[in-house]
Amino acid sequence: MSIAQRYARLPTAAKLLLILTAVLLPIGIGLALIGESGIHEANRVLDARNQDQSRTAAQAIESLIARNALALRIAANGALATGPGGACDRARRSLAIAPAVSQSFELETGDGDPICAIGEIGDTGTLPHIAPGDIRARIAPDSIGVAVRVGVNNGMATAVVGLNELKTATAEARADIATLLLQDDMRELRVLGPPPQGLKLHFTEWPISNGNLSARIGVERKQVTTLDRLLLLLPLLMWITAAMITWLLVSRLLVRPLRRLERAVQDYRPADGTLDLPRKLGPSREIQELRNAFGRAIGRVEESERETTGALEGQRRLVREVHHRVKNNLQVVASLLNIHGRTAETADARAAYAGISRRVGALSIVHRNHFAEMEENRGLALRPLLTELGAELRATAPDAARRLAIDLDLEPVNTTQDVAVAVAFLITEIVEFAMLNAPQAAIEISLRRTSELTARLAVSSPILLPDEDGSPEKVQFERIVGGLAKQLRSTLDRKLGRYSVDLPVFPSV
Repeated sequence: MSIAQRYARLPTAAKLLLILTAVLLPIGIGLALIGESGIHEANRVLDARNQDQSRTAAQAIESLIARNALALRIAANGALATGPGGACDRARRSLAIAPAVSQSFELETGDGDPICAIGEIGDTGTLPHIAPGDIRARIAPDSIGVAVRVGVNNGMATAVVGLNELKTATAEARADIATLLLQDDMRELRVLGPPPQGLKLHFTEWPISNGNLSARIGVERKQVTTLDRLLLLLPLLMWITAAMITWLLVSRLLVRPLRRLERAVQDYRPADGTLDLPRKLGPSREIQELRNAFGRAIGRVEESERETTGALEGQRRLVREVHHRVKNNLQVVASLLNIHGRTAETADARAAYAGISRRVGALSIVHRNHFAEMEENRGLALRPLLTELGAELRATAPDAARRLAIDLDLEPVNTTQDVAVAVAFLITEIVEFAMLNAPQAAIEISLRRTSELTARLAVSSPILLPDEDGSPEKVQFERIVGGLAKQLRSTLDRKLGRYSVDLPVFPSV
């Protein structure tokens, strides 16, 4: 008997069962395979999530240590620049305005001898000595946290990032960490843990602070189990029917309208005009309301952006107008001084007018350069400022110094307006003293970056002698240039034929 004949003799219920089995069984097998593949993918995603959480926690600790090191280096450089006296108080004031930075630190000499300390940081004698600009992180000898030591000019600075700060940084990273252990080549510090007994963990190790430390992080291992596989496969037949019906309804009533709405929002560009949303999105009232909500939100954003742009432009114009008026007023004052200087009856009066005019001119040059670069948001460039100032000083030189040579050797550095004013006045004072006392001698002005945050300004002329000759003019000159150097928070380095001073600058881009 053939297969067709046997099938024809079966009851109707059996035939229907065979048909349904033939149709649904391949689908069920395919779904089972897809489900198994999905479970493996889910396990892979969970492992990747564990990896991401560990990385996030390590990056949070790395960021905390780097932030403390940077703030400590800036504060210590500024504090030690004027000598060890009161250095800790100056550094403490600098750190007080830095957010989330340890306020306990110690300043040491380059040989490791303590200068002063603020707060309690424990024993730091076993930490390595480092050169200026270097940064080292180690587990504190008494295991109270991570000791961060930075090398600065004239010494070193050490701070301890406490255990509570490390825990807070890990918590703020929103990582579900069960255990976290920091290690160096000698010690280890447990930040979190130990985990509960029986908990399965996924461990990873991450280098921190250029490999000075390593973080061993344990995250709870979450995976899809065999029971989960069975629960996924049991309602297979019911799921097939429900899935087909649900797919038809959701695809026509929800997915397609939402995709059209999504494409319209993704294609929207503020510069191209208003948002064009589709009008027909099916019978769902909620999707219609969502479309209207998108339109209202985009409208409010565009209106707010227009108002903000208008306000910013108005503020920029106002500031530019103020700077422009101040610059013009300074130029008017300089012109009036020049006019009165030409009509002065005595040589001393003409020289006094010329000296005042040169100083007003120096301030005008600083203001003009600040006005030209105020929108760059990167400080005031010293090279074009000093170039223009040199030309201005030569143009206003007395007759005896008309052939005065001013050689410039300047590196491109940027600084604040306050520093630029002090630098302009300092150069004006020195150049004027030189042109009045040695009008034929050449003057050399150099500017060199000495570190990421400092540069050295040097003025060379044969008339510059560090020993005071006792004349009132020389005494007044030395007092003025010394005071201007103090405005730069530095000391004037007086050598035979060369005066130099350190000044703060912005980091190079």
